[in-house]
Amino acid sequence: MGDRVDILSEESLELLRKLISIPSFSKEEDKTAEAIFNFLDVHQASPYRVGNNIFALSKNFDPGKPVLLLNSHHDTVRPNKGYTVNPFDPVEKDKKLFGLGSNDAGGALVSLIAAFLFYFEKENLNQNLVIAATAEEEISGKDGIEMLLKNEEFLKATNNNGNQLFKGWTGIVGEPTLLQMAIAERGLMVLDCIANGMAGHAAREEGENSIYNAIKDINWFQSYKFEKVSEFLGPVKMSVTVIETENKAHNVVPAQCKFVVDVRVNELYSFQEVLETIGKNVKSEVQPRSTRLRSTAISLDHPLVKAGISMGKSYYGSPTTSDKALMPFPALKIGPGDSARSHSANEYIYVDEVKEGVRTYIRLLEAVL
Repeated sequence: MGDRVDILSEESLELLRKLISIPSFSKEEDKTAEAIFNFLDVHQASPYRVGNNIFALSKNFDPGKPVLLLNSHHDTVRPNKGYTVNPFDPVEKDKKLFGLGSNDAGGALVSLIAAFLFYFEKENLNQNLVIAATAEEEISGKDGIEMLLKNEEFLKATNNNGNQLFKGWTGIVGEPTLLQMAIAERGLMVLDCIANGMAGHAAREEGENSIYNAIKDINWFQSYKFEKVSEFLGPVKMSVTVIETENKAHNVVPAQCKFVVDVRVNELYSFQEVLETIGKNVKSEVQPRSTRLRSTAISLDHPLVKAGISMGKSYYGSPTTSDKALMPFPALKIGPGDSARSHSANEYIYVDEVKEGVRTYIRLLEAVL
């Protein structure tokens, strides 16, 4: 086992270097998709491509068994202006591998691919393995994991049909978590709000000032506390982040004031429950941009989580969202790297973190397969 793991770790690091060298901004991941496809193809894993998403099935896929999906993303944000090194040059220094996407989430992705290949030809497993390297995670785009899970070719290949879609499925989502277990994740809902009033001349105290009406609702968003507080994610958090009117003149009372609310929902509330509470308490028009990025949780009694605990892994609630939010089945978020480095200048991951990621995923899968 040791030699095989070492070989896969080195091959994964080489793949990571290649991915770093190829720009793969969200919606522009075609070249990294090609590189991942070719890597899996060289390893005779018979990969499929759906848009910029790549997936493959374990060699002895059995339609009668449940599925464990191994997923991470290969898109990146754009490098910020603080970079002092070439973000596309995979330089290794002081045991760190530098480069855009190295930490978020290249290290996790290549580690998951290595673990998939380790078990690829194994027979008599309890579950089937599916690896999926997906696009558009950084922008929560609809042509990433969401598109893949609805794709006819993917559904047919994984034997999904009718009302039995994803029955018995579980996921491991590779993101930088310092290889600890994120068992819950906040949902994200962005609200576009409009407070209405009536235009008038400021000097003559005409009209009804929509800004003042907005302030009343903004004060409610600031002060209201939802009753149920999560053990892992804390309370629902609502933050007003943008406010504006179309007025350019100083002497006109604005008829309309728009503001935006960032709502982070714990796993104890549905988006609908949150929206109903908001609707009963504010007078502004409230429209959610999307209700796709729901809060999620996986039970502490789930075999994957229990396996992680037996390995000495801690668990926590993650304040950030990932493709886990778009999976209609339980998923555990875990991976090498540190979320604090994500989107930072001179992004890096320790080489040993990737190697430990490969070993951790293999051990985790061993406990459930």
